[in-house]
Amino acid sequence: MATWANPNSAERFLTDPFVSEPETYMYKTGDLARWRADGAIEFLGRNDFQVKIRGFRIELGDIEATLCQHQQLREVAVGVYEPATGDKRLVAYLIAHNTEVPSTVELRDFLKPLLPEYMIPSTFVYLDALPLTPNGKLDRKALPEPDQSHAEVRHSYVPPRSPIEEKLVTIWQEVLHIDQISIHDNFFELGGHSLLAVQLIVRINKHYQIEFPLSSLFDAPTIAELSVKLENTLEQKIPDNVRTAIKVLPRKR
Repeated sequence: MATWANPNSAERFLTDPFVSEPETYMYKTGDLARWRADGAIEFLGRNDFQVKIRGFRIELGDIEATLCQHQQLREVAVGVYEPATGDKRLVAYLIAHNTEVPSTVELRDFLKPLLPEYMIPSTFVYLDALPLTPNGKLDRKALPEPDQSHAEVRHSYVPPRSPIEEKLVTIWQEVLHIDQISIHDNFFELGGHSLLAVQLIVRINKHYQIEFPLSSLFDAPTIAELSVKLENTLEQKIPDNVRTAIKVLPRKR
């Protein structure tokens, strides 16, 4: 039970900004709501579902409340999934008002000015309805695991055109746990983040025995762009007699 004298709950008693009387307080319940245009207050859920991802403590309710500001979304739930051990990622489950739904890219663009990068979900999943408990509350344990075999992307699929691009596709698939990746897909729009970027560069350096800088991925976040930088690095590091064997050439049709 929360009481003023309880040090564990004292931080929930805040000065009431809506009244002029001194020493008047309000209690922070942890409930999330929004004020609708018709004047009604709509309950959105709880704000006490905290997770830790990449060293950051994140309130899932903060992400849900921000996504609910999007006019095309009716209900939102945010959860965590782990495609590989130690690789926790945020996934947003969405119910739209109609069949015209915003794309993953549109949702990320919507969130970028509102949330820090580490709070933007890696995956967005549309559902017909959110799973509920017998009491009518959101059943987070029943939220489905997202299918990462194919990711929604900005560009149509373009296969690798050279041995270097083929190797980069393989490395990206291993790091991102996505089956099909176009050479024009953006690493960060596919759910990549700084820690995964480090893993990717480490694998590139190990395979080619070079010191390819991490900044290259941020400057060239697609395979098509990154392969150009990688080729230039290889040409500077590898002797002429070996360079010919790995030089990027268009694939014969």
